[in-house]
Amino acid sequence: MIPYYIFTGGPGSGKSTTLEALSTLGYCTVPEVGRAIIQQQIQEQGDALPWLNKQRFFELMFESSLIDYQQQTDQLTFFDRGLLDSIGYAQLEQLTIHPNQYQLAKQLLYATTVFIFSPWESIYTQDKERKQNFDLAIRTYEIMRTTYEKFNYQLVTIPCTTIEKRVDFILDYLRLNP
Repeated sequence: MIPYYIFTGGPGSGKSTTLEALSTLGYCTVPEVGRAIIQQQIQEQGDALPWLNKQRFFELMFESSLIDYQQQTDQLTFFDRGLLDSIGYAQLEQLTIHPNQYQLAKQLLYATTVFIFSPWESIYTQDKERKQNFDLAIRTYEIMRTTYEKFNYQLVTIPCTTIEKRVDFILDYLRLNP
């Protein structure tokens, strides 16, 4: 089994915070590429931003996710989003997805279990990098669910609870808790 576990769902649902908690426990983690691209594009005054050039933003997300995947070893790793999240974003925004991107998403496999984080309005916040409203967060969650199911991944819903309980849920599910 491939030891690469994806965290997916809508924005602002606690994926990154849960990932950080797992990192603190010593697990290998890969942060979300979208936020890093937004930060870099703002700093460089680039236009590959979801509110300026969605197609270019998608392409950079896909490329960055591909690099992140290729740089991993066989070590257990938790990813804050993966290649299919980029595909899902492109579908949500009705962008062009090239056949080779679909092919790579089919070939480069993650663990069949994907952890999906439900929209959670009480923790949802917007900031200079996350400009989506909560309705778009819900639509993003729905497209991620559909995309992963279409590629035959098994989705496990993370409960809306404390970070500690979320981490325990994940580790218990994977039988990693002592």
